[in-house]
Amino acid sequence: MAEAKRHIDDDERRARLGVRHALAEPVADTLAATRAMTCLHATEPASVHLAAWARSGAGREEVDRALYVDRSVVKQLAMRRTVFAFPRELLPAVWGSASARVAGQQVRRMAKEMQSAGIATDGDAWAREHLDLVRRLIEEDGPLTTAQVRLALPTLDARVTRGRGQYQADVAVASSVIVTLAASGDIVRGENDGAWKVSRPRWTATGSWLGEEPERLSEHEGYAELVAAWLRSFGPGTEADLVWWLGATKSAVRRALDHVGAVAVSLDGGATGWVMPDDLDPVADPASWAALLPSLDPTTMGWKERDFTLGPHGGPLAGRVFDRNGNGGPTAWWNGRIVGVWFQRDDGSVSVVLAEDVPRAARRALDAKAVELTSWLDGEVVRSIYLSPLAREHLASAGADALT
Repeated sequence: MAEAKRHIDDDERRARLGVRHALAEPVADTLAATRAMTCLHATEPASVHLAAWARSGAGREEVDRALYVDRSVVKQLAMRRTVFAFPRELLPAVWGSASARVAGQQVRRMAKEMQSAGIATDGDAWAREHLDLVRRLIEEDGPLTTAQVRLALPTLDARVTRGRGQYQADVAVASSVIVTLAASGDIVRGENDGAWKVSRPRWTATGSWLGEEPERLSEHEGYAELVAAWLRSFGPGTEADLVWWLGATKSAVRRALDHVGAVAVSLDGGATGWVMPDDLDPVADPASWAALLPSLDPTTMGWKERDFTLGPHGGPLAGRVFDRNGNGGPTAWWNGRIVGVWFQRDDGSVSVVLAEDVPRAARRALDAKAVELTSWLDGEVVRSIYLSPLAREHLASAGADALT
């Protein structure tokens, strides 16, 4: 085991979180907010806008400008088959590592499904042929929505069954082909053919969207760059945190930590954490801060081992904020800890529900954030499928119809 250079306790980890995640001190714009976090979760489209607002005060138009006009922030399928919004300079690292891993998994799954469903006798050949067909179609005739791709290539309307029980569904194979190309970086999510809360991308050839096709890093170099970025945003973190966040193997994480010269530190509870070699200086507590973060926000989801953000409540609070799969709903934060959740009523107003007693200053600050967010949303209601159990309890008692 590596020798710890110093101890970083939970208080300092929360101080680091507040400063580096642009929550104690806002940054200038959407790009700066994205860089602060390495990337923003984009599984739910509205989360990108809400996460940028929480860190920079950016309006919806400013976020859309970064995504679709400046293209300084780009949505990309990557770690754990999840959509993230990355600063464009990180894309070569992502394409060579986390996204390449997902693309490989998707190709194998698609080939197996084609044979199991009786669509093809040679699933590998079918996958290669249709990936090439869709890639050329989008390069020559794009940007195209998924519906337009299916219209142009009717063979992609064939359906396969996924899941079991209540989660079983028949899905068109078009989604498998497009998801694989998106993971590989051959195509990207271009302009959104819908409102800001809806994901209806016009798939676009990467070179056309970015104006160039940056050279991809090798797997080793890509993981190293991602690990370095993550450590600057989230460090100290454990090896388990990185393996989970990257969706990678322990060996890949250990090689990356060695490549960037990461330094071991001890953490409360006895675990070993890692930081960049120039990041050993103590971080002082910032001024008190409050934040309302959206579902799957990177601050909520950045670590596998999250107890230091849950305070003395630990497991009991986790069960009220996270679902059974560990997905976090909208959360209320005070000085680096989750102290409750937030939700919207049918009239669009934002309500904060505390899970514990907090100082009066915290209550006032969170209420002020709720007023600010209500104004920012301007009557728009965002419904997340990742609402926390605590929020669902209060929505049900309020008679709101946000559970559908």
